[in-house]
Parts: sequence; structure tokens; C-alpha cells
Amino acid sequence: MRRAALPLAVTTALALTAAACFGGPSGNKAVPEPAKPVALGRYLGLWYEIARYDQSFEVGCEGVTAEYAKRPDGLISVKNTCREGGPDGAVRVSEGKAKIVEGSDGAKLKVSFFGPFFFGNYWVLDRAEDYSWAIIGEGSGKYLWILSRQAVLPEAERDALIGRAKTMGYDVGRLKIVRQPPA
Repeated sequence: MRRAALPLAVTTALALTAAACFGGPSGNKAVPEPAKPVALGRYLGLWYEIARYDQSFEVGCEGVTAEYAKRPDGLISVKNTCREGGPDGAVRVSEGKAKIVEGSDGAKLKVSFFGPFFFGNYWVLDRAEDYSWAIIGEGSGKYLWILSRQAVLPEAERDALIGRAKTMGYDVGRLKIVRQPPA
């Protein structure tokens, strides 16, 4: 009897893990493919999070930045920084790695913060010609970020980027505006 229970327990645990990873609301049921190719050299560097769909790993985070750099092994280092509780809160850092998805013109990446087996999708859905802003999502529509090279955007520019996300089919009512520390 114990032997019969073990496979059931393992199957149940795997099903619950899959539901936790893939369940949840989607803010866009028809995510578009990335609009433009991405030149990695121009995309690398520091980005400020302007708005996002709140996720469990970012709850309470303000002053969020993402920094991308080329690694000697050809992968991309990812350093996400957040300030807990507000723009002047304690700093929390997460470091990971990314790789470009073959055939995506550099616009799709696989990103991991949890070792070699857990990669999440990261799509640069749209970007400025000068790489001053980018709209990031992935195929399920559960994640959305609006990034900028500037910590704070003029309200009209921020609203225009939110409007772009809306035209892509995203529920922009779910967006959280991220506060950045004063310059």
C-alpha cells in the first residue's frame, strides 16, 4: 500500500507545483510577438522599472532597477535591485543569467535566477529606436514591465507607454506605477 501511495504523492506534488507556476490571472490573452529586433549591445546596461504587473517576487518593491551585462561565457548577467517598502527602503538584490532565444532577432530571452533548469521567458515586445524605453512581457500575458533608461519619466511619456501596452492587448488597470528614489 505504501508503494502505491508514493507515486500518487509525487504526481500530486508535481501537479500542485505546475499549478502554482502556471496558474494565475493573465493580463493579456493574446500577447503579440516582439515588434522589433533587439541589438544586445544597445540593450545592455541599467534600466529603471516605471510600471509593472505586481508579482509575488516584487511585492513591496519600489526603486526597482535591472542591469544587464555580457558575460565571458556568452550569457547575459542580470542584476535586479529593489528597495523594500519604499524608494528609500532596504536594498534587495537578485542575480541571474539570461540567454538569447535562437531565431528571435535578440528580442526573446530565457532568464534564470534559480540555477540551470528553471528559465522564464522574457520578451522585449517593443522598444524605442534609441533604446530609451522598452515594454517587456512573455507568452502567457501574466507578466508586464515598462522600463526606461531614466528613473522618472514625465507623466505624459509614461502615459504614452502605458497606452502602447494597452494597444498590445494588456489590461493596464493592473499596472502598478513604481516609485524611484529621489535623484
